[in-house]
Amino acid sequence: MADFSYRDQVDAARIIQIREICRDLPPACYDFISAITVTTGTFTRLAYAMDLRTFFHFLQTERVAFSHKPLYLFKDEDLAAVSQSDLAAYVDYLTLYYKNDSVDQSHPLKPLVNHELAIKRKLCSLRAFYDYLFMNQRVPSNVTQLIALPKVHEKPIIRLSESEMSRLLSVAATGEKLTARQQQYQKLTMKRDYAMLSLFLGTGIRVSECVSLNIADINLEDHAFLVTRKGGNQVMLYFPDEVAEALNAYLEERNKIEALPGHEDALFLSLQRRRITQRAVQQLVKKYAAVAAPLKPKISPHKLRSTFATNLYSATGDIYLVADVLGHSSVETTRKHYADMREEHRRNAVNYVKLSGQKETAASDSSEDSGTALKKESTDKK
Repeated sequence: MADFSYRDQVDAARIIQIREICRDLPPACYDFISAITVTTGTFTRLAYAMDLRTFFHFLQTERVAFSHKPLYLFKDEDLAAVSQSDLAAYVDYLTLYYKNDSVDQSHPLKPLVNHELAIKRKLCSLRAFYDYLFMNQRVPSNVTQLIALPKVHEKPIIRLSESEMSRLLSVAATGEKLTARQQQYQKLTMKRDYAMLSLFLGTGIRVSECVSLNIADINLEDHAFLVTRKGGNQVMLYFPDEVAEALNAYLEERNKIEALPGHEDALFLSLQRRRITQRAVQQLVKKYAAVAAPLKPKISPHKLRSTFATNLYSATGDIYLVADVLGHSSVETTRKHYADMREEHRRNAVNYVKLSGQKETAASDSSEDSGTALKKESTDKK
């Protein structure tokens, strides 16, 4: 795998993981995964495999009718025996269940909680699986259609304000207010972290796209870089002057580092001289955001992406441009990434509410403005 690109290595690791998961599941699960190979990416197929594993683990451990034999011996008739009652119990199970993520079975079970969105996703995975079985005449009906999907309530979009963005970059550059131990690492990774945060805030790329960048993908002269999107498509994106300066400063340092074999091309390296992982990037964003935006504890690379999208939409009002830059195939997906503009209206609402006798003045002013507008309208008509 040494000759594989980083993207190829990630896909290969996921394919192996999918096969390992499906090995312990009913054969129909692997048939389903194989059937969608040409239309989905490895990340999507892995998510399907993991969701199916959760469902069949539930069947075998929580439903007596399905506990009599190993999952890998389940046949199509066993899958057809799943009832609406089984699925209703599964939905309840998803709200709280226990799992041992360790190979050592003596470790305590870890409680897992799923909320509306996670439950909906797992049910959608199950529906897709049973759609495949029904379409291929392997089961007489799709019982999953009898279970309603949970309604997902909208949550306020978390993003950084302009001052918080400034503080985030400042903390990465100075280490101010970090713990003594954190400052030791910050001194070693300052230029890398500053460049990475600037890239998130200035271009809105995904964390997976960030860690997969190679040195050769960066063109400082044209302020451009090559990004491999979901599905493997490559596009050229552009960055502003501030990002160019941060990348240039980091590249001067990066070119002096001798990366470990297999990681020579990577743009962003860990202190171990390996390509930095998504997990490490998530941790460093969380570390700096805890100081820069302490009232927003869930800041992640994805939230920085939403911050960029919000700023771009606010500046241009062009949602199609935002969708294109973010790499979304649907504008509806883009709407989830920028803040609802009604928030600005809610903020301005306070200007219309007057207290302590000022209400009449405000009303009078409003009436005068309305009268003036009417007179102007009448004049225009003439």
